[in-house]
Amino acid sequence: MATSSTAGTRAPDRPMRADARRNYDRLLGEARTSFAEHGTDASLEDIARRAGVGIGTLYRHFPNRHALMNAVFQEALTALLTRSRELAGSEQPCTALVEWLGAIVSHAGEYRGLAQALMSASVDRTSALTECHVPLRQAGARLLERAQASGAVRADVSIDDLLQLTNAIALAAEQTPADPALAARLLRLTLQGLRAAP
Repeated sequence: MATSSTAGTRAPDRPMRADARRNYDRLLGEARTSFAEHGTDASLEDIARRAGVGIGTLYRHFPNRHALMNAVFQEALTALLTRSRELAGSEQPCTALVEWLGAIVSHAGEYRGLAQALMSASVDRTSALTECHVPLRQAGARLLERAQASGAVRADVSIDDLLQLTNAIALAAEQTPADPALAARLLRLTLQGLRAAP
């Protein structure tokens, strides 16, 4: 996952000079911290300053905010894709699907503003965050198809609807910090809505 045809969203294919690599890694580290502390709308100027570089250096590596977000979330994306492969062999495909959707909600909840950004990226194919959305969509589609083939999930459910729903749940939980159990309750309701009629 270290290569990309989209310039600036990840480390380039050719090796960076040592100082450029240090700047890239420092920017990623500071962005991860800033996004966790202040949300995904954290100041890019502050991220650059805390990394010890100018804003021009940040933009050379990451041409826009979504490109930086995409790079920050690659580790979590890898974990979500790995989990989808682990769940693909579950004897309870519907439960596996909902468990994976819950993992997406948890991930989106780590950074204020991420759920909204992912919702936007799902309909904006020019967004750098599409690089996160597309593999998640493919992984989720495989889990959904398996659950539908087992007869546990209604045939009219689409993965696009489910991903929008999980982002909406994460957004609702983000807006209601006084109710930490909200996301789990909403996911339980999702499970009830997914089940095929007996």
